[in-house]
Amino acid sequence: DTLWDLAIAEVEKRENNVKPGEVWEKSILFMGNKNGGKTTIILRCLEREEPPKPTLALEYTFGRRARRHNTPKDVAHFWELGGGTSLMELIRIPITSHNLRSFAVVLVLDLSKPNELWTTMESLLQVTRNHVNKILTKLEKTKPEVAAEIKQRMWNDLQRDHPDYALVDPFPIPLVIIGSKYDLFHEFDSEMRKIISKTLRFVSHYYGASLVFTSKSEALLLKARALINHLAFGYDKSKSVSVDPSKPLFIPAGLDSMSQIGPPPASDSDLGKMHASTPLELWKKVFEKTFPPKSFCDLQDTKDPAQDTQYAEYEIDVMRAQKNQELEQYKRNASKSWKEMDFDSD
Repeated sequence: DTLWDLAIAEVEKRENNVKPGEVWEKSILFMGNKNGGKTTIILRCLEREEPPKPTLALEYTFGRRARRHNTPKDVAHFWELGGGTSLMELIRIPITSHNLRSFAVVLVLDLSKPNELWTTMESLLQVTRNHVNKILTKLEKTKPEVAAEIKQRMWNDLQRDHPDYALVDPFPIPLVIIGSKYDLFHEFDSEMRKIISKTLRFVSHYYGASLVFTSKSEALLLKARALINHLAFGYDKSKSVSVDPSKPLFIPAGLDSMSQIGPPPASDSDLGKMHASTPLELWKKVFEKTFPPKSFCDLQDTKDPAQDTQYAEYEIDVMRAQKNQELEQYKRNASKSWKEMDFDSD
């Protein structure tokens, strides 16, 4: 093939067989640590110069891009799950049987909070995977060709001759893992950084995901933006790789390997004492030996959104205060009436 033949084939593949005049729609769900930087990343991807605000529950925005001059603009739907792991049941709202074949997930993990890292990652990915698998089970009965296409696509980033083909378990829809707040992470002890970096490399490779470390640095945000634009608008996928633990990681899906990552960062004697049924479970035990996890309850967001000043509405707040007073009065009256009642001992 000539260079032009290869270029034409790449464009056809990137455009996913979208016919002229049709609009390509993709959807991406951003989830991860509370205050982990999800909103900042979304705003940067959409080139919006505005200060990020705390996300309440599940929020939606969109971006538009034209593939070529004088063509309809493609649309990317951006969903953001707030509250860390406290609102995971909302994941089922944006991910449906109608958009699953064009859906992707971006998991943002706060590198400065390693004790929350595994629990957050495991909880969110498990709930998402379970939901997607339920949809796939239904599609196998109603639209088997769509279900087969989605399942086949899981393996697109890993060639059959890859040495780890039988050792990984790809996520059912495209996944990007972003390690945020690299500037804070970089101040950690080098051994701590090495453990976190190796662990995230393994998890990303195991799930067939891309991995990138980022911060408020413009250069690092651009790398994260490149991966997201690939998912959202079909832009070219970067082939560059950075695996040096002393630098920000950047590893597109399918470009890492178990041999390059190496074994879990623990002594042979410690590894021998750890009982695990899967490689993922072994890495989890090694990681949590160094970074004991916070309990799941500690990660829940208990703040009442109604008290958040960014959502203040004078008329509504006055009415709410009045209803709260009426409720308290009702409780007091009800309490008195119950105490005054005579109950038959029989």
